[in-house]
Amino acid sequence: MTLDQILLFSLFAVVFALLIWGKIRFDLVAFAALILAAFLDLVPSDQIFSGFGHPAVIIIALVLIVSRGLMNSGAVELVAKYLFSASRSLSGHIGIMAIVGAGLSGIINNVAALALLMPLDLEAAKKAARSPGLSLMPLSFATILGGMITLIGTPPNIVIAEYRSDALGSPFSMFDFAPVGLVVAISGIAFVTLIGWRLLPARFRQAPETDSMAEGLYSAELKVGKLPEDKDLTLGDLYPVADEKDVAIIGLVRHGSRIRGFARRELIKENDFILVEGDPKAIEAFMGAAKLEFAGSERHKGGLTGGALSLTEAIVPDTARINGTSAFQLRLLYGHGVTLLGISRAGRRIQNRVRHETIRPGDVLLLLGSSDRLEMAVQWLGVFPLEGRTTGMIQRNKARLAILGFVLAISAAVAGFAYLPVALAACVVLYAATGLVSGSDVYTAVEWKVIVLLGSLIPLGQAFEAAGNAQIIADGILALTAGAPAWVTLAVLMAVTMTLSDFLNNVATCLIAAPISVQIANSLGVNPDPFLMAVAVAGSCAFLTPIGHKNNTIIMGPGGYRFGDYWRIGLPLEVLVLAVGIPAILVFWPL
Repeated sequence: MTLDQILLFSLFAVVFALLIWGKIRFDLVAFAALILAAFLDLVPSDQIFSGFGHPAVIIIALVLIVSRGLMNSGAVELVAKYLFSASRSLSGHIGIMAIVGAGLSGIINNVAALALLMPLDLEAAKKAARSPGLSLMPLSFATILGGMITLIGTPPNIVIAEYRSDALGSPFSMFDFAPVGLVVAISGIAFVTLIGWRLLPARFRQAPETDSMAEGLYSAELKVGKLPEDKDLTLGDLYPVADEKDVAIIGLVRHGSRIRGFARRELIKENDFILVEGDPKAIEAFMGAAKLEFAGSERHKGGLTGGALSLTEAIVPDTARINGTSAFQLRLLYGHGVTLLGISRAGRRIQNRVRHETIRPGDVLLLLGSSDRLEMAVQWLGVFPLEGRTTGMIQRNKARLAILGFVLAISAAVAGFAYLPVALAACVVLYAATGLVSGSDVYTAVEWKVIVLLGSLIPLGQAFEAAGNAQIIADGILALTAGAPAWVTLAVLMAVTMTLSDFLNNVATCLIAAPISVQIANSLGVNPDPFLMAVAVAGSCAFLTPIGHKNNTIIMGPGGYRFGDYWRIGLPLEVLVLAVGIPAILVFWPL
């Protein structure tokens, strides 16, 4: 081996060791390796930062922003409302969630799909009085499987598609991954639905303990907007929706006065206020399902160009400006454009109207407004926002626009009318112009650690291949499978890639395995496409550990999982992927 080859092998060995160790952020490890490679003259000076302008990096960033816009629009609620039934078995629930999760992953990226569905799954577990650990891991695995179906479903597919463009002259298209991806996804979903969850430890079958420190309930008032003219609606008619969303209806206010009792049989009129009690997410969900508004909603409306609103929880100290007075007296809405939507007071129910209630020290306020106005209002009021307790208000009136914009962008890319990054960028511009994503959303939606990782490893991977290191590894695999059919070599490559992906970032794995796969195919004199497809599938299948894929990491806390729980479902699932994936690849991408 040459000196450059030895240095690159050594550099990647150190990078892999640090990534597996996990004590240093993976983006810092990759960036430091890039800079060291530049100092050692392993990467040409004009290519050091070329990875950050690579199409794969741009596509991943744009997909995450588009996913945020779809989340903000409430498009997923059009599907989610059909997911739950109290009479459905656990297998039935897991099956439906897995199918929806896999479908969403193919459209909006598997991390975003899990982020959308995990709260719904946790809510279903709570209502069924069972451990969320029984269903969260199957859901996570299903979203990973579903991401294999399309180009934008998972970063490994994007990496492999763009590598094919560099190596063979043209990339994989949007649905080139679909035939193999569907076979693997359907088989995997059937497994996690019927068998997989049963392999989890027995502790998940015990009834979960009730949380005595559960979030406080807020008393809130919601405004009745325009009602249908052909139908009378009583307050009692909203009880089924309230029960479904875990909200209690506690009264009705008309002309500034509360009607006595619960007013269940009272006809609702336009501009009435419905008093409810629940947690912030439940109140927001009930507001959307019942088509209610909030006090001062007319001040926040901006049509299709109206910006996103958020709910922020803040605690009242003794020194707060609002202490001893009310939001109405301070003209919080009209002076600052922020609505006091609810009050939580140590488990006690608020009897008066929320905006007229005198605030006391220790109260927790539920404030609604745009992010910039909320920040200013919190400072002016002298209250302390609670860390991590901000809930986005879904802009349901823009759901159709969000879906239409996304479908048009993907259709333009598939039909060849626009380059995929350009089509996705146009969708982002549409979302920003209509307020579906704010200026800050455009930046916060992007997982910058992944961007830095990918941008750093692309030039390193190119240097690795250019120095001949990929050929050395390819020769090693060929020597191991000497005399065997080409499909055996394909299976070995797939197994090695899958094992690496369980302990390394899947993007890093694919960046290294892609050139190796092409080198092996060229040495065998066969079509390189099945080998690239094998790397794409295997690189996404990280089911043995919580560190191989971000979705597995996300569910670890909420599901109550331990490191050793993942292999119970993950090991047989990876064997299944190999068993069905290899024949599917050979059928749809012949050697």
